Amino acid sequence: MSRPFSRLPEPWAFVRHFTPNWFAMTMGTGVLALVIAHLPWALPGQMILAEVLWLFGVALFALFALLFLTRVLLHRDTLWPMLLHPVQSMFLGAIPMGLAVLISGLLQFGPARWGDGVYALAHALWWLDAAMALGSALLVPYLMFTRQSHALEKMTAVWLLPIVAPEVAAGAAGALAPHLDPAAARLVLVVGFILWGMSLALAFSLITLVLLRLALHKLPDTDFAATSWLPLGPLATGCLGLLTMGQAAPAAFTGTPLAAAAELAHGIGLVGGLALWGAGLWWLVIATLFTRHYIRDNMAFNLGWWGFTFPLGVFALATLELLRLTELSFFALVGLVLSVQLAAIWLLVLQRTLRGVWHGELFQAPCLGGPQSAAHGVFSAD
Repeated sequence: MSRPFSRLPEPWAFVRHFTPNWFAMTMGTGVLALVIAHLPWALPGQMILAEVLWLFGVALFALFALLFLTRVLLHRDTLWPMLLHPVQSMFLGAIPMGLAVLISGLLQFGPARWGDGVYALAHALWWLDAAMALGSALLVPYLMFTRQSHALEKMTAVWLLPIVAPEVAAGAAGALAPHLDPAAARLVLVVGFILWGMSLALAFSLITLVLLRLALHKLPDTDFAATSWLPLGPLATGCLGLLTMGQAAPAAFTGTPLAAAAELAHGIGLVGGLALWGAGLWWLVIATLFTRHYIRDNMAFNLGWWGFTFPLGVFALATLELLRLTELSFFALVGLVLSVQLAAIWLLVLQRTLRGVWHGELFQAPCLGGPQSAAHGVFSAD
């Protein structure tokens, strides 16, 4: 067996070279736990497996948060280069997105284990998550416009990461609202709809640019293969958020002047959700074809592969939610295929990640290793 950490760029690289893209691992793990929990078929050990995966995601998030804060506090000279990096900075959005998925898991698994007190904790964490999501959606684009260097031919869908974070928080708002008192639920839903609208509008703008870039400059190189799946994320999250908030709105706004609008939001949520699901289905097929193209090019593993998991997982969640609302067997079949595909990809990416951690080759911050490509260290393990 080879010696561990043989490819570390320097001692204690775990801290100095720790990058926020590791939080994409918590996103993929957390969404797999939710998908397993929402499967409509009663499978042996289903909820136990889902809860174990969620707890694993919580442990990962705590570890990554500790490493990231330690880097910021002990290696302050690395903060500004990280913010100016045209790829690494985008993954700041993965931090609130990972937390939002874990909050949804807390609502799913927490009450049975710790009681109704978890709702107050989830409420507090949601406001923290909403603030971080809004911060990433404002800070990173501002740096893009004022300090960072970008070009259309170098653009990838990774640009979506910071601005999709508010949309993921909005989806968690829909899951949280039914467990709050009406006044608190109304505030959470109003903020959730605002975050949803802010994020989805910007996401559509960026997806348009991604399509233009693909038409003019074709696919990015294999280091960025997983980014072809990222546009599926905001489409699926937009669908899921519209469904969950639309269902929560009538109860929250009962007896208020907005009661009629809340009932309308319930119906629009289903219609709008179906429309966004259709857009997501188109991108799912296109991304699958892109991936087949990349596989023929022998794409090497990198941490960016976690980008395969979350978009697929949230699309599976939206599919299962549409199954519950419409009772159409079509969504059951698609949901089953997506769930199996997600589990297989998660296992593959986890295995490759653990191997990379063992050798230490994944701990290389792109902004600290001298002149190198924007992908190195974030999307490349070489």
